[in-house]
Amino acid sequence: MIPKDVDEHDLSEKIENDKENSEKVPTFFSQRWILAYLFFTGLFNVYAVRVNISVALVCMVKTPIDNTTLTISPVNNISKNDTGGGLYVGKQTYQQRGEFDWDKSTRSAILSSFFYGYMVTQIPGGWLADRFGGRRVFGLSMAIASVLTLLTPTCARISVKLVYLLRVILGLTTGVVFPAISSMLGRWAPRLERSKLVATAYVGVNAGIIGTFATSGLLCEYGFDNGWGSVFYITGGLCCIWTVVWFYQARDNPSEHPRITKAELIYITNNIEFDTSKKASNVPWKAMGTSVVLWVGICCHMCLAYGWYTLITNLPAFMESVLKFDIKSNGALSSLPYICQSVMAIVAGNFADYLRKQRILTTGQTRKLFQSIAFIGAGAFLVVTGFVPIEMNYLAVLFLCLAVTSLGFGRGGFSVNHIDVAPKFGGIMLGITNTMATIQGIVAPQIAGALTPNDTQQEWRNVFYVCAGFCLFGTIIYGSFARGEVQTWAKDTTDDESRKYHLTAP
Repeated sequence: MIPKDVDEHDLSEKIENDKENSEKVPTFFSQRWILAYLFFTGLFNVYAVRVNISVALVCMVKTPIDNTTLTISPVNNISKNDTGGGLYVGKQTYQQRGEFDWDKSTRSAILSSFFYGYMVTQIPGGWLADRFGGRRVFGLSMAIASVLTLLTPTCARISVKLVYLLRVILGLTTGVVFPAISSMLGRWAPRLERSKLVATAYVGVNAGIIGTFATSGLLCEYGFDNGWGSVFYITGGLCCIWTVVWFYQARDNPSEHPRITKAELIYITNNIEFDTSKKASNVPWKAMGTSVVLWVGICCHMCLAYGWYTLITNLPAFMESVLKFDIKSNGALSSLPYICQSVMAIVAGNFADYLRKQRILTTGQTRKLFQSIAFIGAGAFLVVTGFVPIEMNYLAVLFLCLAVTSLGFGRGGFSVNHIDVAPKFGGIMLGITNTMATIQGIVAPQIAGALTPNDTQQEWRNVFYVCAGFCLFGTIIYGSFARGEVQTWAKDTTDDESRKYHLTAP
C-alpha cells in the first residue's frame, strides 16, 4: 500500500529502483496481465451478446429490397423470384429470410430495451463488487447472459414482447460487468500500468463489436436456423465457455490468487493506494456525491455514451440504408471502424503511461489531453461523414473509421480516471457514472430513429450533428474540471500515517 505523503513522480522513481534491485517481476504472463486478458475476452462476449441483435435485425425483419427480375402471378398477384432473391407482394419486394413484420419504431424499441435493465444494476453492481468481490459478480452475470442469448430465437418466434423482456433482463445482468471490472482493476493494476491494463481489457469491447459485426452478416446469409438464429446460438455458446474459464482463473485481489509469484504480489500491493486485501465496507456516499470528480465523470460519460450508443446500435442500418452496402459486406464494414479504434486504444494506453512515467505530463493533464483528442476527433469526422456523396460510400466508411478511431484516445483519458481518483471505490464510481450514461443508450437509438424516418443522407446528417454537439460539450467540461489525483475521501482510513514506503510482503 502506498503511503499518502508520497509524490506521484517520486513514487515512480522508487518503484523502478526497487524493481531493479529485487526479484524480477513478471509482466505479460503475470497474473495481473492474465486478468486483463480475461477482461478482454469477457468484454468480447459481453458486447457480442449486446450488439448481435443490431445486425441480426436487418435479416430478421421483412424489409424491402431491390429486385427487377420478377414475374407476377395472374392468380393472386404474388410470385416467387426465379433467382430466390425475394417475394413480390403488390409493389413491395421482401427478403425471403425475414420472419417478422416489425416496423421501425418496434426495432428501435428492441434496440433500446436493453438499456432499461442495464441502468438499474450499475450502482448495485459496483457496491457488490467493491464489498464482496468482482469475481462472482462478473461470472454469474455472464452465466445468465449466455442463457438469455440462447433463448432469443425461440422467444422472438413466440412474441416480440418476449424479446423486449429478454433484452431488459440481459441489460440487468450485464449492467454489473463494468463496475466489477473497475473494482477489480483498482485492486490489481499498479499505478503506472493502469492505462495499459485498462486499454488492454477494454479493447475487448471493440473486439466483441468487430467479431459480431463481421460475422453476423455472414451467419445471416449462410448460418443455420434461417441464418439469423445462428447469430444468437454462437454468441451465447461462447459466453458459456468463457464463464467456466473465468471461475477457474480469476480472483478478487492478488493476495487470494494461488498461482501468483511473491515478487508480483509484493509489487502490486506496494504500488496501489490502499490495502487491496480488504473489501470496501464503508462507502463515503456524501463526500463522493459532492465531489467535483464524480460530476465531471458523469458529464463526460454521458457525452461519450451518446455518440457511442448511436453508432453501435445504428451503424449497420446506416451502412444499409444510406451507403447501400448489402448484408454480407455490411457486417464487415460496420466492424472496420472498431478495428481501427482497437489499435489506437492500445497505442493510447501505452503512450499515456509513458507520458506519466517520464514526468512529461501529470496524470490529470494526460487524462484531459487524451479525452479532448477523443471528443474533438470523433465529433469532427462524424460531421464530415454526413456530407460525403453517396457514390463515394467508401470514403464515408473512411471518415467513420477516423471518428471511431479518435475515440480510442479515451482509453488513456476518461476510461482510467475512476481508478485514478478513487481506486478503492472504482466499482461504485463507475457504477454511478455509467448509470447516468446508460440513459443515452435508451435515448440515442430513439432519437436516431426519430431523426431518420426515411433514412436519407440529410436525416442522418442531423444524427451526426447531435453526436458532435455532445462531443464539444464533453470537451469543455472534462478539459476544464477533470482531476488525476486520489481524492481525500477515497484514501484508506488508517492510523498508520507514519508508515514509509517499503517493498515487503503484505
